[in-house]
Amino acid sequence: MPASHAFRAILDQGVVIPAQPLALTSARKLDERRQRALSRYYIDAGVGGIAVGVHTTQFAIRDPKIGLFEPVLLLAAEEMARAAAQGKGPFVRIGGVCGPTAQAVREAALLRDLEYDAGLLSLAAMADADVDGLIDHCTAVGQIIPLVGFYLQPSVGGRILPYEFWRRFAEIPSVVAIKIAPFNRYQTLDVIRAVVEAGRTDITLYTGNDDNIVADLTTPYRL
Repeated sequence: MPASHAFRAILDQGVVIPAQPLALTSARKLDERRQRALSRYYIDAGVGGIAVGVHTTQFAIRDPKIGLFEPVLLLAAEEMARAAAQGKGPFVRIGGVCGPTAQAVREAALLRDLEYDAGLLSLAAMADADVDGLIDHCTAVGQIIPLVGFYLQPSVGGRILPYEFWRRFAEIPSVVAIKIAPFNRYQTLDVIRAVVEAGRTDITLYTGNDDNIVADLTTPYRL
């Protein structure tokens, strides 16, 4: 699934795209007013977009018993659209994609239908898959929506993803960006080297290494 030129142009600026947390009432129900306020806060702070359904507080919204995945996506999309209409945008809309392949494809299709620009693809549910299985999974999702890769640290549910995976992932045409957040300098370098050696100059790298963000943004890499 190819990405729009406008979406790529925003990504390439190196904008901030925060992961939106979940706002709940004291009864642990969705607090729509405060959820909207979170989006407006980010927009007024100058972000280039918002990532929805990717924060640890939002993982559970996909549970059918909770049923908040689509409502939360819609709330954020509405606020970004409203702000863009007021001349504050444009903004990129990135939604989380999780689960085994069948679930991930469904979530990607929902994001596409809600006019999200890309899916941030978590591989936490693919803990037992080998590299071939991971690449097949990513390719299937990438046929639905442009992909943002996600290297999530193992301590919060991610898994170690070797250089071989990232090298092959970077060859998937629909990949537009990678969020690197393993909290490990060597694993971060694996991703950077893989993208460079794949010859992709159109993949934007984003840091989520909260322990090293400034260094990530200022370190030159020569490979």
